[in-house]
Parts: sequence; structure tokens; C-alpha cells
Amino acid sequence: MLRTVTCGALTLNNLGESVTLCGWVQKSRDLGGMTFIDIRDRYGITQLVFNMDDNISLCESARLLGREFVIKTTGTVVERSNKNPKMSTGDVEIRVTALEILNPAKLPPFMIEDETDGGDELRMKYRYLDLRRNPVRNNLVLRHKMAQSVRRYLDALDFIEVETPVLIKSTPEGARDFVVPSRMNEGEFYALPQSPQTFKQLLMVSGFDRYFQIVKCFRDEDLRADRQPEFTQIDCEMSFIEQEDILNTFEGLIRTLFKEVRNYDLPEVPRMQYADAMRLYGSDKPDTRFDMQFIEMNELVKGKDFPVFDNAELIIAINAKGCASYTRKQLDELTDFIKRPQIGATGLIYLRHNEDGSLKSSVDKFYSEEELAKWSASCQTQPGDLVLVMAGGTDKVRKQLSELRLEMGNRLGLRDKNKFSALWVLDFPLLEWDEETERYHAMHHPFTSPKPEDIAMLDTDPKNVRANAYDMVVNGTEIGGGSIRIHDRALQALMFKHLGFSTEEAQKQFGFLMDAFEFGAPPHGGIAFGFDRLTSIFAGLDSIRDVIAFPKNNSGRDVMIDSPSTIDEKQMKELKIRTEL
Repeated sequence: MLRTVTCGALTLNNLGESVTLCGWVQKSRDLGGMTFIDIRDRYGITQLVFNMDDNISLCESARLLGREFVIKTTGTVVERSNKNPKMSTGDVEIRVTALEILNPAKLPPFMIEDETDGGDELRMKYRYLDLRRNPVRNNLVLRHKMAQSVRRYLDALDFIEVETPVLIKSTPEGARDFVVPSRMNEGEFYALPQSPQTFKQLLMVSGFDRYFQIVKCFRDEDLRADRQPEFTQIDCEMSFIEQEDILNTFEGLIRTLFKEVRNYDLPEVPRMQYADAMRLYGSDKPDTRFDMQFIEMNELVKGKDFPVFDNAELIIAINAKGCASYTRKQLDELTDFIKRPQIGATGLIYLRHNEDGSLKSSVDKFYSEEELAKWSASCQTQPGDLVLVMAGGTDKVRKQLSELRLEMGNRLGLRDKNKFSALWVLDFPLLEWDEETERYHAMHHPFTSPKPEDIAMLDTDPKNVRANAYDMVVNGTEIGGGSIRIHDRALQALMFKHLGFSTEEAQKQFGFLMDAFEFGAPPHGGIAFGFDRLTSIFAGLDSIRDVIAFPKNNSGRDVMIDSPSTIDEKQMKELKIRTEL
């Protein structure tokens, strides 16, 4: 080894030792007679001291060192006269006796510091430099620890880690596939897997009753903060189980991760029906770190000649505790927030419960004080509270008030990233209607089993058929989802029929799975956790990009290696493909 110790290891216990360190120059300070250099590796920083009285040439060599030079240095560990309690090595320094430049460095395009001056695109272009910064490196260390904890937990429960293929068959259901042309099979294409779904089900048919994989998945979707074209799942499947077994096993995994990695005691995870989540929060992934549940107001407010309410399908409200003092400007800001195109509301109505007990509403002329008192009672207001009311079509207004609820949570400091609230959301609809294609699509995927008691409704009332499906939500983010699977060919064929597949289409795309079900498929189910999302929540970050070593930007590009890119004309000819732009 070129070094005898790392830059984060030395303490007062090492006084007098001769050591050799290797690393990057973090910064240097020339004080005339003495030069101080901070040397950094991934373990920490150690201060080096060069003294003109001890060795003039060595000191002059130190003065030539620039930021990010790679150096090797040997010296004696001595006690620092001016200690730095913020550094693990802050009690000691190295009195240097030998210095070797292993590699000089150009001046980096941004500061390699915890608080850098580099913008997102610049840091992504020089990602290998960005990865030297403590916050980014710590995110990857966190990710590593989480992966190791996952493997330990599942291995102890007899799960087997099995790799599944990366070059598979394209299917039109779900998100867009990334496709890969096959040179050896002219005119044909592989697809990169959106998930290992069918393969893990085949593993259950094969008798591997407990499978997992920390696996790359690929979806050609528009990007956002929590989405990348390639992402990682903790993918799991079990045989001879019921929904309760899945929930207990993987709630145990999440609670173990919180304890081992964050030293956080996550309490038992409560459960909520999908219908209740939509009714109380307007979202199938509610942030339950704070309350502010929806209150339905239809019976209280209709029939008073106020058209906004009388013409609405649903009128709902939230109680923003302590916000009655909001100014006109603040209320206008909230109105502007919900009128943004992404939310699409037309207006906001409020009721103040003033500190003196009086009630004041933006619709006073339509409602008496006695009627407003009923609003107050329904919303359980106290002096100082502000009721925010929205009206419209049921689905739209729930989504709109959900966004306003989260905004109020942010404004009131109720969404603390160091506080965690988990929730199981159960019994999703099996199908959802798509206006564009005028047919039903699977809300999760085509292999999700309906509730046995609802199967008869597939022909008569498909929109009310519930799925044997479940999501885990942490802090308003879906971190995992799964279902009990269909394991019977006849039921799977019925499901494909209701999704608009002809018998021929179903056989062409999924015949291999249907055939497998005829060879003794066990009851099975599983779940997949978004590993990037989960890691970002543990790290207290909003974007999964910050926990991925080499992420893509918002256009799906890797600006560091300039990908995607065109390929050589010779390759195009070999693949028998051409582009038309």
C-alpha cells in the first residue's frame, strides 16, 4: 500500500508515530515561515505542516501544491497547538518529512467543498469531481449501508437473490420501453425491463419460494425530481402466502432499515383503505406527518344561492391551525398557488376564526353568522384557525386540495425531514378508465389479483373491483408497492380480456406466463421498493439524483459522457436500421 493510514484515522493516540498518507489537496495556507496543507481522502482530512526552519526545500515544494493535487506524504504525528473540534483529526497534525506529487491537477471548475459554487449542470458534467464532496459521497455511503442491511434482513428469512435478464421482450402495457436492436435477429428488438415482474413470478412457479433482487429497471418516461430513466428496485416475491404475510415481512424490512441505518425507531405502520386515503387526503400517498384531514361540507353549504357551491359535485375544507392572522396578501398567494396550471383550481374560499371568537368569511353575504358557526363546528376550529374551502368535481377538487394541504404543511413547518411517518395503503381499484383509449387499464399491472369476493363484478361493475394490492408510503412518497398475483390461467385470461387484449394478443405477449400457470403455479405475491426514493428519504433529500452515482439530467442525458449519442454508420448498417428526423 502507498499509505499506512487514511486521512480520517489519526488521533492523540498516534502521537510520535511515523505515518504515510495519500490523498488530494483540499486547501493550503502559506504563513511565511510555515505552510499548512489539508490533505483529504474519503475518510477525512488531516492537516500537514511544513516548517522553513526544518526543511526549506520541502516547504517550497509545499507552496507549489494546488487544489486537488494528488500527493503522498510521510511525517510524524504531533499535537496541534490550535485544535479544530469540527474535525475527527482536529487534535493532531503531521510534521512532514517527505512529499511526493503523485499527480498534479488543473484548477477544478467549482469548489470541492460541502457548500460548493457549482450549479447542477456543471456538477453533473464533472460528476467525478462532485463525488469528491462530502455530501454526495455520504449519500452513496448511506446507499451502500442500506443495501447491505436489506441483504442481511432478507437472507436471514431464507430469501434467495436471483439475477433476471436485462434483455427481454417489449410489451406495450405500462410506461414506454427502451428498446435494443438485435444484430443477430434482423428486424427484431429486445426491451430493457421496466421491472422483473414476469420473471419473479416464473421463479415462484419454479419453486423458489422466496426471491429478492436489488435490480436496475428502465422506463422511457418524462423525468422529474423522483424519476430517472434507469432506477433501482428492491424486488421481492414470496409463495404460499397471503397479503398479511407480505405486509408483516416487509414492514419488518423497513423498520429494520430505519433502526440499523438511521437509528430511528419507526412505530408499527398503520393501514388505510385507498378509498379513505382519497376521501381524507385526496391522495393515495398521503403525508401523515401532520393531520389537516379533509372535511366534507356539502350538507352545510349547498342551497344558499351561492353558485360556486350549488353547482359543485364536492365541497371540502381543511383547517389550517393558527393561520387566521394571514393577511390579504398571504391569502392571495394561496389563491395564486392553486390557480397554477399544474393544479388548475379557479378560486379559494376561507373562514377566519378570529382570536376574539368572531367568524369572518369571504362569502359572508351568502351565509349568516349562525351558518358560519356550523362551518366552524364541522371543522373543529379554535380561535386563531383558518378554514380553506374548495369546490368542484370530486376527483379534481380532491387533487387540488391535496396540493394546497401540502403547501400549508410546508408553510407551517409540519413536513420535517427528520421526522418519519409510514402508512400502508390497501385495496386499490383493480382497473382505471382511460378516456384517451376508451378502455380500462390495470392500475398496478395486468398480473394483480382482484379481491376474490369482487371477481364476479368484473363483468357487471369493473370500476368498483378492488385489487389485492398495497403500497407503502413514507412522508407522502410512495416507496414501495405490490400485490397478490394471479396464479390461475383462466383468471389471468379473464383479466387480459377486460384490459382489451384479444386472445391472440395475450398469447403473443404473455403466452409463456399463461403456459407456466398450467404446470402447477403456487399462490404468490410480492412487492418492490424504490431503492433510490427510499435512500433519498433517509438522506433528507428531495431528488433521487443526489443518491445515484452517475444520474441523468432532466432531459435524460448524461452530460458527463454525452449520452445518448449517435452511433457509427457501420453499426447502423449492421443493425439494419436507419433514422428519420
